[in-house]
Formats: sequence, structure tokens, C-alpha cells
Amino acid sequence: MAKKILIVDDQYGIRMLLNEVLEKEGYEVHQAPNGQTALQIVKDYKPDLVLLDMKIPGMDGLEILRHIRKTEAELKVIMMTAYGELDLIKEAMALGALTHFTKPFDIDELKKTVSYQLTPQEV
Repeated sequence: MAKKILIVDDQYGIRMLLNEVLEKEGYEVHQAPNGQTALQIVKDYKPDLVLLDMKIPGMDGLEILRHIRKTEAELKVIMMTAYGELDLIKEAMALGALTHFTKPFDIDELKKTVSYQLTPQEV
């Protein structure tokens, strides 16, 4: 069964690019342009990983992450930002984000990170 990834970004082009890249890697991909849609998808489809943009109109990435943590405390989240706000990134990491990517990001590096996070690690 394919691992499920949710891409949350208000930029259509970013969502489509990531969707195409990740589907080619064999993942089942869902997309959300805003926080409300993202939270509904998390509830309904139980993704294995969320790629979450930091800056989204309405409900920003940190607010979405806080909501996710209330219902899905163990859900893996990777933050994305076009901005270099270290304070926001630190806050996201404190809320349990695994890592972050600054846009524009390296697609190969993103694929490797996603694969690593979704592959069971030997102990």
C-alpha cells in the first residue's frame, strides 16, 4: 500500500510540481490550498506525512501544525517556506516538525528526505 502524503500550499504551481514528483516516486498524494482543507484531509485520509507551507493566507502553517498536533500527535510534518524566518522555523520544530525546506528547494533533496521519513528505520 502506497504511503500517503499531503501537500499544503496556497501556490498552485508548487502543489502541482510536488504532486507530480511524489506520485512518480510511488506515493499517494493529496493536496490542500488552505488550512481548513488540510485539516479535513488529515482527518479523512490519515496521511503518513505532511509537506506544510509556512505562509498560507487565513490559517498559517504554524496554526495548521498546532491543530494537527491536537488530533494526530505522531503525524510527520515537514515545513516549507519561501522566507528565512528563523523564529517561525524554530517554533515549528518545537511543535514537532521534522525539518524544513526553504523555497526554491532542491527536488532531489526533498525526495530523499521524504523517502527517509517514510521508510522504517532499523534500531
